[in-house]
Amino acid sequence: MAVCWTSAAKRYTRRLAVLMTVYLILLFIAVWLFRHDQVSGPLAWPLAIAPALPVIGVFWAVMRFIVEEKDEFIRMLIVRQCLVATGFCLTVMTIWEFLQNFELVAQGNGGFGAAFFWFMGLGVGAIYNKITMGTAGTLA
Repeated sequence: MAVCWTSAAKRYTRRLAVLMTVYLILLFIAVWLFRHDQVSGPLAWPLAIAPALPVIGVFWAVMRFIVEEKDEFIRMLIVRQCLVATGFCLTVMTIWEFLQNFELVAQGNGGFGAAFFWFMGLGVGAIYNKITMGTAGTLA
């Protein structure tokens, strides 16, 4: 089966590739510098925040995809996927917070924050779309 990518999907994919490349580079740099005690003081703050910026860019890229996509059905699938992702993320993070509040799990989340669970939720949303709509959004 051949997949026909819309121009909006191609732009989204390019943006995602660039943002994830920048994320990996910034993450490796930040981790290396912190682990080797190469940074401290006021410079530590922007370095710690730097890997978050491309992740925030991914949120922008997903929303931009919704705006740029001309096919209303595909756009609706993306919106549904984002709604499922948001509900999934809020559910997981709310449960985790209550488990922490009642000291049933350790404080912190080992790096698995809201963005991680939102991205996982996008996968859950794609499965939901496939089950309920018969497609996860690819055009044939």
